[in-house]
Amino acid sequence: MKKTLLLLTTCLIGIMSQAQTEKMPTIAIANPNVNGLTLKPESAAKMMRLETIKLNKYKVYDEYDMADVLKAKEEFRTNCYGQNCLIKLGTELNVDYVMCGSIDGLGNKIAVTIKIVDIKNQMLFKSAVKEFDNQETEIQRMIEILLFEIHGFTVDKVTADRLAFKNEVITSNNIGKINNSGPRIGGAALVGSLEEFATRPTSQGGLDIAPFVSMIGYQFEGQYVGTENFSALVEGIVNVSGLEQGRFLPSFTLMNGFRFGKNGWEFAFGPRLSIKHTSEGFFDSEGTYGKKDAYFSRSDWNQYALNTGAQLNQNYMFEENLDMRGSAKLSTSFVIAFGRTFRAGSLNVPVNLFYTSQKGGGYTGINVGFNVQKSKQPINKQTPKKGYY
Repeated sequence: MKKTLLLLTTCLIGIMSQAQTEKMPTIAIANPNVNGLTLKPESAAKMMRLETIKLNKYKVYDEYDMADVLKAKEEFRTNCYGQNCLIKLGTELNVDYVMCGSIDGLGNKIAVTIKIVDIKNQMLFKSAVKEFDNQETEIQRMIEILLFEIHGFTVDKVTADRLAFKNEVITSNNIGKINNSGPRIGGAALVGSLEEFATRPTSQGGLDIAPFVSMIGYQFEGQYVGTENFSALVEGIVNVSGLEQGRFLPSFTLMNGFRFGKNGWEFAFGPRLSIKHTSEGFFDSEGTYGKKDAYFSRSDWNQYALNTGAQLNQNYMFEENLDMRGSAKLSTSFVIAFGRTFRAGSLNVPVNLFYTSQKGGGYTGINVGFNVQKSKQPINKQTPKKGYY
C-alpha cells in the first residue's frame, strides 16, 4: 500500500511539474553583440541561457532548437540585434520572447546590456544596462546580477559589490609618473660636534674653517604615486660642501618625499652617506697640557708624553673623534627636510629647510634649486588580457 501511494505521489509531482513547465512562456536567446573583449558571442549566449534557466520563469530554447531557423536565414546569424530583427526571429521560432543584448569592454569597465522582446505584442518587454568592473572572467556572474535585477530577484550583495564599477575621482591629465631632476645650491651651519670639528685647527685634525659651508649638488627625482592633491617621491641628491673654503666634502642622500596640495608643500626624510676621518683621542678640557680644549689623538699624546714625560690625566679617556688625519670610514646620518615647490609652467623651483642629524651634531640649512619636467608616463598601465574562450 505504501509503495502504491509513493508511486502515485511521484507521478502526480511529475505531472504537475510538467504542466507548470508547459505553462511557462518560451524564450529564445540570440547571440549578443560583444565588443572590446576576448569573449565570443556564442559563449556569451550560452551564459545567458544558463542564467535564464536558473530563473525558472521561462522554457528556454537552446542552440539546437534554433539551429534550423538560423541556418535558413543569414540575417538571423549575423547582426540580428535590433528589435525588428528579433521579432522576426521570434516569429520564425514560434516563441513568446527573444532575449539579446551586448557586452562591451570600455576601458576599465564592462557594460552589459540585456533586452527581452515580446514577440506577440511586438514590443520591448524588459531591458536594462549595468556597468561592472573590468573582470572579464566574471561575465557570467554579471549576467546573473542583471537578470536578477530586471526580474525583481534579490541579488547577492557581496558578489555585486566585488563586481561593481567604482566611478573614482577623475585626476588631471598632468598627474602621472614624473621624472624630474636638476641642480641644487644652498648653505648650512654646522652645529654641535661638527661645529667644533670645523673650527678646530688643522694641526689638531680639524677643518679650520668657519662653521658655515656652501652646498652644491644635483638631485634625481622620481614620482611613484600621484594624484591631484598628493604625490610620493624618491629623491637622490649628490652633494659637495665647503668648496668656498677650500674643502671638498662629498655626500649622497636618498630620501622619500611627500608633496601635498596644489601649492607643492613637501616633507622628506632619509639617510645621508658621507666619508669621515676619525682617530682615538681626548680633549684637554682642563688645559692640563697646554691650550684648553686642545685635541690630542693617541699618536699626539704618545709623542707629547715621550717628549715631556707627562702622565695622562685620570679624567681623560681615549674615544673616537673626528680627525682629518685619522682613518677614513663611511658616515651615516638622517636628514629631515620641509619646504615648498614653486611652479612656473614646466619649471619647478624647490625651496627646502633641512636638518641633518648624527651623533653629537649635524647640519641645518636651506637648499634651493630648479628642475624641469622631462618625461611623463601613466601610473596604471593595463596590459591586454589573454583570451580564454
